[in-house]
Amino acid sequence: MGKEECKTMLDALNKVTACYRHLVIALGSTSDSQNLREELKKTRKKAQELAVANRTKLTTLLKDKSISKDDRAEYERLWVLFSSSMELLEVDMKRSLEISQDFPLKVPTRHLIQTGMTGSTTTVAARAMSVQNMKYDADANIDTADLKDLETEIVQVGQMREEMEMKVQVAPWAVEAKQEAGAELKSTVSVGNSSVGVISICEEEPKEGEEGESGIMKIFAGIIFVAVLLIACILGYLVINMS
Repeated sequence: MGKEECKTMLDALNKVTACYRHLVIALGSTSDSQNLREELKKTRKKAQELAVANRTKLTTLLKDKSISKDDRAEYERLWVLFSSSMELLEVDMKRSLEISQDFPLKVPTRHLIQTGMTGSTTTVAARAMSVQNMKYDADANIDTADLKDLETEIVQVGQMREEMEMKVQVAPWAVEAKQEAGAELKSTVSVGNSSVGVISICEEEPKEGEEGESGIMKIFAGIIFVAVLLIACILGYLVINMS
């Protein structure tokens, strides 16, 4: 029961941290907005809540001297996965801070990056928060007011990781993987604890209508290219004859 509970909690944390990374990518792009900044704030706080719950549960289990050798090996494997997830969260929080400082919404010091990203990020944030519809209630200056809180939370996450290393000493290189390298990439189904399964939660499946429109646009672009090429050849021939 303890192992399944830990796996479920870790899977929830992985889902939220993956969604947070997905949102960070949109920062400073043409998809950036006040709603995105609020989504980032709520998602990272959710990730930190789950991180505390994971740390408490796994620390208690790993300090238990009565657990079997096989159970300890499994908990150590989950601990390494948890530590990796925390490291990624800290990296993305630092990246979010840097980009948010460079691209304030109200008084931009730089133009937004033309990344080609369009559309709302609400669906990703809603999945991270496990809700159907996101509610937005942040102040208009959240893009600058939240930066101090983010700086504080980055320090807290860093301190949490240091405490984790002090309380539970698990060498990552001593933990044996349960799958071969790249096994999740060969699987045709989504695996709950695999990186592929986590990332797929944050990705939208392409719609048939969008695929059809994309095909029509490619054909149209090809026709235009051929027409321009023919015109260029005709003009070149006329220029040669006139000279």
